[in-house]
Amino acid sequence: MSAPEAPLDSLPGLPVTFRPTRTRVVLYTVGIAQLAALTAVALALPKLTGGERTSFILTGALVMAVLLLLARPKVVAAQEGVTVVNLTTRRELAWAQVVRVNLRAGDPWVHLDLADGTSLPAMGIQPGIARDQAIRDARALRDLVEHHGAVDHTAR
Repeated sequence: MSAPEAPLDSLPGLPVTFRPTRTRVVLYTVGIAQLAALTAVALALPKLTGGERTSFILTGALVMAVLLLLARPKVVAAQEGVTVVNLTTRRELAWAQVVRVNLRAGDPWVHLDLADGTSLPAMGIQPGIARDQAIRDARALRDLVEHHGAVDHTAR
C-alpha cells in the first residue's frame, strides 16, 4: 500500500531551493566578524611588519573561505529534476532517479535513496539549528519526488 500523495495545491512551486538559512546566516556573520577583527588587529598593531599584517589578513580570508564553503549546500528542485549541491560536489538528478527522501532522527542531513541502489547526502536540508524547517523542507521534497517521480514503487 503506497502513502497518500500530497494534493497538488500543497506542493511548493518549482523551482524551489532548500538551504539551511539560519546556519548560513551564522556562518556568514562569523566569517565577516572574524575577517574584520583580524584585519583591524593587523592594521592597529604598530609593531607588525608588512608580512605579518598580510598573514593576519590572509588567515582571516582563509577562514572566511572555509566558512563560505560550509554555507554552500543546497537542494534545488526544478521541473527537470533535483540538483544537490554539497560542500565540494554538485549532482543533477532526474526525478525518476530519486526513489525516497530520508530524514531520520539523529541524521545530520537528508539522504536521497537513488534508483541505482545508492544513497546521496543532501546537505542542503539539515536539522542542525532549524529542525522544524528541515522537517518541513524534507516533507516538501518528499512530496515533490512522489509527485514528479516516474518510478513505479509498487513493483518492489
